[in-house]
Amino acid sequence: MGPRSDFLKTNDSTRSRGSQLATFKAEPTLNQYPSQQALLMSTVNRSLIESVARGHFPEQVLHNAVPAVLYEEAVLHDQAQIVSSGAIAVSSGVKTGRSPKDKRVIRQASTEKDIWWGDVNIPMEESSFQLVKKQAIEYLDGCERLYVLDAFAGWDPNHRLKIRIICTRAYHALFMHNMLIRPTAEELANFGQPDYVIYNAGQTKADSSIPGVNTDTCIALNFASGEMVILGTEYAGEMKKGVFTIMNYLMPKKGVLSMHCSCNEGLKGDVSLFFGLSGTGKTTLSADPNRPLVGDDEHCWTEHGVFNIEGGCYAKCINLSAEKEPEIFNAIRFGSVLENTVFNPVTRVVDYDDDSLTQNTRCSYPIDFIQNAKIPSVAGHPKNIILLTCDAFGVLPPVSRLNPEQAMYHFISGYTAKVAGTEVGVTEPQTTFSACFGAAFLVWHPAKYAELLAEKMQQYNSHAWLVNTGWSGGPAGIGSRMSIAYTRAILDAIHDGSLMNAACQVDPIFGFSVPTSCPGVPANVLYPRNTWADPQAYDETARKLAQQFVRNFSQFSDGCSDAVRSAGPQVN
Repeated sequence: MGPRSDFLKTNDSTRSRGSQLATFKAEPTLNQYPSQQALLMSTVNRSLIESVARGHFPEQVLHNAVPAVLYEEAVLHDQAQIVSSGAIAVSSGVKTGRSPKDKRVIRQASTEKDIWWGDVNIPMEESSFQLVKKQAIEYLDGCERLYVLDAFAGWDPNHRLKIRIICTRAYHALFMHNMLIRPTAEELANFGQPDYVIYNAGQTKADSSIPGVNTDTCIALNFASGEMVILGTEYAGEMKKGVFTIMNYLMPKKGVLSMHCSCNEGLKGDVSLFFGLSGTGKTTLSADPNRPLVGDDEHCWTEHGVFNIEGGCYAKCINLSAEKEPEIFNAIRFGSVLENTVFNPVTRVVDYDDDSLTQNTRCSYPIDFIQNAKIPSVAGHPKNIILLTCDAFGVLPPVSRLNPEQAMYHFISGYTAKVAGTEVGVTEPQTTFSACFGAAFLVWHPAKYAELLAEKMQQYNSHAWLVNTGWSGGPAGIGSRMSIAYTRAILDAIHDGSLMNAACQVDPIFGFSVPTSCPGVPANVLYPRNTWADPQAYDETARKLAQQFVRNFSQFSDGCSDAVRSAGPQVN
C-alpha cells in the first residue's frame, strides 16, 4: 500500500458544478462508444469535457480527501459520531440493506446477448437511463458539498479498473476509500479518466414516473457508457456491490472467473477459497491468525492465480465479540466505518448484540487493518475450494468431500437456510438458494461461472468441500449451532491434508463422501443422523431438503451435463 493522496481542492469559478459533473465521463465515452457521440455532443460542450479531463474540480468538491478530513466532514455534516474504539458510526437511513429488486441493467445491442435477463438483471432502456442520470446530476448540482474519490478495483494491474465515486455523504467516500484499492500519490497524479463513474445521489428519491422505475429507489448500471446511478438509497453496500457486478460482467469475457468468496493462504503457499452467502462464516473463517488473508468477499481467478477485487473488508457486526472473532473486532478502529450499529451515548461503547436498527449491522475497514493480511492481495492457484452453508435444518454433515460434478452442482445451487421468522404458520427453517453463492451480483447465466470454475479446478487440481456451519442434533429450535471450534478444526484438517486421507462413508441421499474421523471433532458429530434423538425424523427432514435441492436445480438443468445433473440428491 502506498501513501494516501493529499486533500485536493481546485477552483474553477468560470463553470458551474452541474456542467462539470455531467461531463465527468464524457471524454472516454466518446472514445470508446462512437455510436453515442451524436447524443452526447448534443448536450455537452467539448471545452468543458477537456477541462474536467485535466482534473479541474470546483472548490465545493473534496477530491480524494484523506480519512481524517472525511471524519471531520462526517461529524460536521453527516450526523456521524466517533465511538470508543476510534471508528466512526453512521446511519444509512431507511434502507439498511441492498435493494436488489430496484437494480436495473441498461439494455443495449452491444451487451444484449451476454446478460442473464430476469429477476436478477432487470432491463432498462437507454432513454430511461438518461433520465435517471439527469435526475442524479441535477440533485448533485444543488448540493453544497460533494465528495469525489478515485480508486482501483482489482489488485492485478492487468485486470484492474479505475473507479470514480461522486457522492453527497462523507461517510460514503470514506466507505469506498476503505473498500476500493487506494492508489499511491503517483498513481493518483496519473489517474486520468476513470473506466467507471458512480453517481451516488441516494439522498434523493427516484422519479417513479420514469419508465422502468417502479419505486422511489433505482440503481442503474450502464455497461456501455461505464456509469452507475444510485437514487433513493443511502446504503453504502450498493456502491461496493455495483463494482462487483461490473467485474462479474467484464472478467468472464476475458476467461477470468469472478467469485463471491473470501480467500486466505497458508504459510506454505496453499490457497483456499471460501464461498458462502451472508451469515455462513465467509468473513469470520477466512480471518485465520495462522493463514494470511487475501480478501474477505470478492476475488478473481486468472491463469496466474487469485487476486482480490477490493482493498478492504465489509464484516457483519451482529453478535461480534473479541473472544470469537478477534481479528475483525480489533480491526474496528480509527478509519473504520460502523454502519447502523447501536452504542452507549455516554461511553460510546458499541453494543454489537443490539439489532434494534437491523440484523445487518456492518463495518468497513481497509484490509491491512487485519494483522496478517497479505499485501498486495494476490495469491497462487487454490488448492481447496470450500463451499460454506448454514443449514438450519440440521441435515448436512459438518464436512463433506465433493467430486468435481458435485462441486459444480452445489456451486450452482448456492444453498443455505435461515431460521424461521415469527410469522404465523412458519414453523421450520427457510431454504435460500443463490446461484454461485451470489446470484444477486451475476450478470452472465450461472452456467458461465460454473464452467469456468470446473475448468480451473481441473486444470489446477483443486479439491472441493462442503462445510456446514449451521445446526447439529436437530433443526434450529431443537438442535444447537455447530461449534466454531469444530469448524476451525475441520478447516485445519483440510489445510494440513489429513482430511483427504480420512476414511469416508457415502451419504445415501446426497451422495457426497462424509469423513468418519477428524482431529478435534467428535465422531458422532461428523454424521448428523447420529446426533438426532429421532433418526426417523432426520430421514424425513433430509428427504424434504433433498426435494428442495432438486426443484431448485431444475431451472439450471438444461445448461448442465448429465454428470452434473446426476450429482445432486437422489430422491425417490
